[in-house]
Amino acid sequence: MLFAALRLVLPEAGETAGTLMALAGLIAALAWGKGVRSSAPFWLLLGAIMVQLISWVAGYFHHPEWMTDNPQLDRLAKWFLFIGVAWWLGGSTRLTLWTWAFGVAGFLAAVWLADESLAAWMRGLAGGRVDFGIRNAQHTALFFGAALIGLLCFSQRCLTGGKLAWLRRISWLLATAMCLIGVGITQTRAVWLAMLVVLLVLVAVFGLHHFAGRSTTGFKKSAWIVVAAVCLVVVSAGWAFKGTVEKRLERENAIIVQAMEGDWKEIPYSSIGNRLLSWRASFDWIAERPMVGWGEEGRSLVTTETAWLPPQTRNNYGHLHNTLLELLVSYGALGLLVMVSLVAWIGMGTWKAWRSGVMPGDMACFGLLFFVFYLVVSQFESYSFFWTGTYLQALVLGGLVTHIWRWQVESGQRVFCWPGRSVFA
Repeated sequence: MLFAALRLVLPEAGETAGTLMALAGLIAALAWGKGVRSSAPFWLLLGAIMVQLISWVAGYFHHPEWMTDNPQLDRLAKWFLFIGVAWWLGGSTRLTLWTWAFGVAGFLAAVWLADESLAAWMRGLAGGRVDFGIRNAQHTALFFGAALIGLLCFSQRCLTGGKLAWLRRISWLLATAMCLIGVGITQTRAVWLAMLVVLLVLVAVFGLHHFAGRSTTGFKKSAWIVVAAVCLVVVSAGWAFKGTVEKRLERENAIIVQAMEGDWKEIPYSSIGNRLLSWRASFDWIAERPMVGWGEEGRSLVTTETAWLPPQTRNNYGHLHNTLLELLVSYGALGLLVMVSLVAWIGMGTWKAWRSGVMPGDMACFGLLFFVFYLVVSQFESYSFFWTGTYLQALVLGGLVTHIWRWQVESGQRVFCWPGRSVFA
């Protein structure tokens, strides 16, 4: 809870809590986690460590002048912080929702407690781009977008009657309004695109569920609440940020057209221009060492050691603004295999935990929409290689994995299995 609530608003305290949580959770799971310690996350964590060691050793013999003195094993290991979160949540839906609620509350508190926060909000509403001191506007937009998706998915829980209904409803309305405005004033096109894709997927999920004949009265009620909330969000966003969106999109249209026509030499120095140039350069580096990559410094090598890149890109950019390309450049196909296996295990496990009734439907829906959202935004920023991304991954994946483990323990089944054999316990 401290890790979730404090990582953004009190970074040092939150980081300390996260370190203790992760280490103690990993040790406890290995010592007492019968039924879960042989599952995929632990083997894939070991695989990630081995991939980094292999990449470092191979790089030490091939290009020692570009290698660090010691392998930096935490770069991929941090992606598995969710193991500690999942262990301490103990399969509890209530504790998972509270942890996510604390995460949203901590983020909004960080936004309002930032220096000159009120002035930043006003500047954003006037058309300026703001970041509230959380690394940069792209990372702040990531949190606004993820929080908004969660608020929409769990809107029925917040808006229905019951004890303290007025407090839940007011809190939901205020938080949703702040996240909606935040997505607009951080002016991150990748997040706008991701939110559009998320809304389309959400509509498709409701449609498939209905036509599959699984709709119940409760589901229909939930669907209408969520659809109403989505319509409110879309209409409000379109009305409030029409001018801002047009300016951000029109500014880079010509550059995208140049890239599509293959006119790489004339692409100007700009946000999207530098991304396109560095992505194009990364393909050459990946092709040269496709299996093990160039090690943990690979992403910076692409921008600093590619001779044909313009000086502005070589001097001002140290990463590729794309999680997939950075993974391939640094650790090659081996690193990609580990992470694809993890995503597949969590995806299938979420599906089975939901089908068995262990995971609530709104939580499974949130898991799907978060994956779509994070997949899209990660193509335009290397979130998973920054602490902001690993923190968000830990909270969301921890909540999903704890339900997968609960399903495994209660059912005695495995995520990937066929008669007589299994891939991951």
